[in-house]
Amino acid sequence: MDPITHTLSGFVISRILTKNRLILAVIVVTSLIPDIDVFLRFFSRELFLIHHRGITHGIGALFLFPLLPAIIFRNKTGFIKTYAASFLAYSVHLFFDLTNQYGTKIFSPFEWNSYTLSLTFIIDPYVLFPFLIATVFAIKIKKYEKILCILSLVFVALYIGSKAYLKTEARDFLKEKIEAHQYRLYPLPNDFLRWWFVARYSDEYITGFVDLFTKRVYAEEHYRIINDEAIIKSKEDRSVRAFLSFAKHPMAQIKKEGSTTVVLWRELSYGFLPNDRFTVKVWLKHSSDGYRIINSSLKI
Repeated sequence: MDPITHTLSGFVISRILTKNRLILAVIVVTSLIPDIDVFLRFFSRELFLIHHRGITHGIGALFLFPLLPAIIFRNKTGFIKTYAASFLAYSVHLFFDLTNQYGTKIFSPFEWNSYTLSLTFIIDPYVLFPFLIATVFAIKIKKYEKILCILSLVFVALYIGSKAYLKTEARDFLKEKIEAHQYRLYPLPNDFLRWWFVARYSDEYITGFVDLFTKRVYAEEHYRIINDEAIIKSKEDRSVRAFLSFAKHPMAQIKKEGSTTVVLWRELSYGFLPNDRFTVKVWLKHSSDGYRIINSSLKI
C-alpha cells in the first residue's frame, strides 16, 4: 500500500484503541516504519528492486522493532502496552502490503522468497477513502470517532474479503476458457470485476483480462519463451539480475536497432500498466567473441 493509506490506517487503529497521545503517535509512526527501505531508491533502482519489502517487511522486524518504542517510552506508557501497540501497527502494515501484487518477503530473515495475495492495487481507493473519511470525521465529530473508525475497518475487511472471492471466481472462469498448467490473476486499478491474468502452457505465456461482468476472456498477448545467446548474455547485466530477483513472470524479447541487438525484459504481471513499467532494456553488440553488453536501462 501507499504511505498515505498506511498513515491513515495507523490513525484509525489508534483512535479505536486509545486516547493517549503518545501511544497514538507510536502507532502512526510504526505504521510507516516498514517502508523506510523506500530510501534505497535514492541510491539505485536496482537496490530498491532487490531489497524493497525485504528485511523491514519480515517477521524478524515485526517482533524486533516494537522493542524500540517500548524501551524508550516504558516509563511513560508502560513497556507491554507500548510494545503491543507498535506490534499491532507493524502487523497491519505487513498485512496490507501482502494484499498487493508487489511481493513481500514476509518470512525474512529466515527465508527470502516473496509472497503476495494479489487482491488490491498499490494505491487502492476502496481502502484509502474509507480510512480518509473516518479520519476527517473522527477529528470533527469526537463523539462518534470510535464508531466511525470501526466502520471503516469493517468496510475495508469486507472489501478485501470480496476481492478474494471474486479472484477465485475469475480464476475458475479462466480455467474453463484457456488451457494452461499455470494461472495467475492480478488486481487492476479501481476495478472489481476485471482481473489481469498471466497463464502459462509449456513454453508459452498468455496475458490478458478476465471480465466477470461480460463473462469473457480477452487474450491480449502471446509470448514464447526462447533461450537466445543474446538473452543469456543479458542476464549478466546488473539491472537484469535485480529485475530477475523481483519478477514473477519475466519474459525476454529480442529486436534489432541497426547493428545493435536489444533485449527487452518485461514483468508480465504488470503488463496492463502503460509506459513499459517494470522493464529492463539491454543493448548488446555482436562480434567474433560473442555478445558484449553496451548499456542497460531499468524502468520501475
